[in-house]
Amino acid sequence: MLVYITLASLSFSLLSGCKNNPRIAGPENSVTSKEELIKRGSYLVSSIGCNDCHSPKKIGSSGLELIDTLNFSGFPAEGKLPTYDKKVLEQGWSLINFDFTANVGDWGVSFGANITSDPTGIGNWPEENFIRAMKKGKYKGIEGARTLLPPMPWEDFSNLTDDDVKAIHAFLITTKPVHNIVPAAIAP
Repeated sequence: MLVYITLASLSFSLLSGCKNNPRIAGPENSVTSKEELIKRGSYLVSSIGCNDCHSPKKIGSSGLELIDTLNFSGFPAEGKLPTYDKKVLEQGWSLINFDFTANVGDWGVSFGANITSDPTGIGNWPEENFIRAMKKGKYKGIEGARTLLPPMPWEDFSNLTDDDVKAIHAFLITTKPVHNIVPAAIAP
């Protein structure tokens, strides 16, 4: 009987200890300077692969290569979508253009946004808007705006710490501004 009482007491202690810490938070950064924040943001942007969808590319000797003057500028305003067979979409497929800056699926057509420091990108976005876009999937970070379209993985980015998202923003607003008004998404 004493064994059961001891086990019950131990279980109660463990369970009540868990109640006091309902969630385990991710590690917060201990970034202390603006320079360190930007460096952390650069690391995160390259690790996450933001260039994959937000930077135009060309065919080079190594395959697809970034166009340095257009880094993070999104789908080119003057860009043309290739023709595609809509029957492929009806069969459950989605398509990506050759440089990954445009995507077609049952959501319609989405374009990689301009995330440079230019006002046509995120250059005049308050940090709060950037955080809302990255963590809540709101278009331009505007409360009540439409949800960001695929393939933007904002659901995954919602797991980033606020400090990480702030670091990404701090880095992106130091990038070379590229004036490029990305076309609006096309409904299905």
